[in-house]
This record gives sequence, structure tokens and C-alpha cells, in this order.
Amino acid sequence: MTRVAAIDCGTNSIRLLVADADPATGELTDLDRRMTIVRLGQDVDRTGRLAPQALERTFAACREYAAVIKELGAERLRFVATSASRDAENRDEFVRGVIDILGVEPEVITGDQEAEFSFTGATKELTGRTDLDRPYLVVDIGGGSTEFVVGDDHVRAARSVDVGCVRMTERHLVRDGAVVDPPEPAQIEAVRADIVAALDLAEETVPLREARTLVGLAGSVTTVSAIAQELPEYDSAAIHHSRIPYGRVREITEWLIGSTHAERAAVPSMHPGRVDVIAAGALVLLTIMERIGAAEVVVSEHDILDGIAWSIA
Repeated sequence: MTRVAAIDCGTNSIRLLVADADPATGELTDLDRRMTIVRLGQDVDRTGRLAPQALERTFAACREYAAVIKELGAERLRFVATSASRDAENRDEFVRGVIDILGVEPEVITGDQEAEFSFTGATKELTGRTDLDRPYLVVDIGGGSTEFVVGDDHVRAARSVDVGCVRMTERHLVRDGAVVDPPEPAQIEAVRADIVAALDLAEETVPLREARTLVGLAGSVTTVSAIAQELPEYDSAAIHHSRIPYGRVREITEWLIGSTHAERAAVPSMHPGRVDVIAAGALVLLTIMERIGAAEVVVSEHDILDGIAWSIA
């Protein structure tokens, strides 16, 4: 048994998992799993740089996580950074800050590496289930990018494309520095056009339509599941491995697109940091389901974070 700590720093959120890993049994036992919305990717698509406020929010979360890791006595730590820090001109400032706080250098991984971690984390515990056909298509909808991975026991093909809930919101749904609420039809069509183009790109290398089970990861997908189940609060146990039909995803997406900020914020399972970006994230999920003809999405709370933990177990 090895006690490991994994940190996944994405465009919208930073997450920590401290767990005991048993490679002999394939079990990962959570000791602490938490998420903080930091919006590291704030305005990166427009400016090409990480904003000072975004860096400070991220460093504050890192200081909190450092205390948790020390308290629980993790033997190994791996910090993986994804889309926003790949794109930023001043990423060295980000790297130096993380080293100072946590003592490890953040690994700015490629989209393909990100996809492999996501696949491992999402599918390791699905092995042996007879109610889910393979191959799987694992879709990780992040803030700045979306990863597509097709595989059985192992990855067959993977691709990362630059569409995510934050990037699409900032690119198409913001005017004069504020989110248009609700967005205009032309804005939604612009988001959808970007998603369709990204799917075309993904299909150049990943056989999306060969998949028999769609597995959806990350906050946009888990939030759609929470809304679909009408949960009184965010409940990871109820969300993990829930199965949401296409028709329900379409209904929720249409409601999110047409709703106001206040209406979305009133959803009891909605994280405050997702209120302004959830419509774009749900639209990414819906468009993927339409492209591959998926009847449902299997929602997983286990994702890239679990894959990172297994990589150092």
C-alpha cells in the first residue's frame, strides 16, 4: 500500500486527491478529495497570459493543499497542469510559485498524456462489468480543452482539442467584459460551430463512432447529472456511475442556455464557480452525444486525478 497525492490543475479548477493505492488489488482508497474553482485560465484565450489574480487564487489553493498533504503524510506527490498553463506566455511564473509552495515542479503535460490519465482513472473500476459494452469513449470536458479517448483495456486512440466550458464562454458568450445572460441564438450557434469543428479534428485520429459506451468526466458532466437527478445538494456517490439519457441531457442543456444567472445559481447542486460556464459545458456534452449517436452518458467522478494517482502508486 502506498499513500500518494495527486494534483490536477486545469483551466477552471484545481483538485487534490490523497489516497492509499494497492496495485495488487487495483483499489484506490480516498483519504481526501477536494476541488477549488480558481479560474487559472481567466482571459488566457484573449491575452495569452495568466492573470495575476488567477495566479494568486491558484497559489492560495496550493497552500491549502500543501497543509492537507503534510497532515496525511503522503509519500509521493505529482502535480499535473493542463490546458491553461500550456497556452500561457508567463507559465514560468506559475511553475516557480508551485515549486515554492509544494516543493515539486508542475508537469505541463500534453493533451495526449492528459487523455491517457483520464482514461485510466475513469475505466479502471469498470473492468469486468457486463452491463457496459466496449470499446469506451472517455470524454473529459475541461475548462480549456476536451480530451477524447477510445479504448478497451488500454488506450487505442486519444486526442485533445481546444474546446472547454471556460474557453467557449469567454470566446463567444461574453460582451463588454460580462457574460450575456441568457446568450443570443447567434452566440450559441458560434459555440456549437467551434465544437463541431473540434469534433471533426478529433475524428481525424480517434474513431469516436466505434464506441459502445460513452463515459463523461469533469464538472460540466457531473453537474448535468446532479441536475438530471434533481439532487438537493452535490452528492458524489449519487453522481458516480449515474446514467443520463440523451433526451434528459438535451432538456437540461436547453434550459441552461435559456436561463438567467440567478436561475442557474439557485440550482442546489450548482457550484458557484460553474454558474457562468455550465451552459457551454453542457452544450459540448450534448453535441458529442449527437455526433456519435449516444443513447446515454455514464458519468464518472473518477478521472484524470485518479489516473495521476495510479501513475505514482
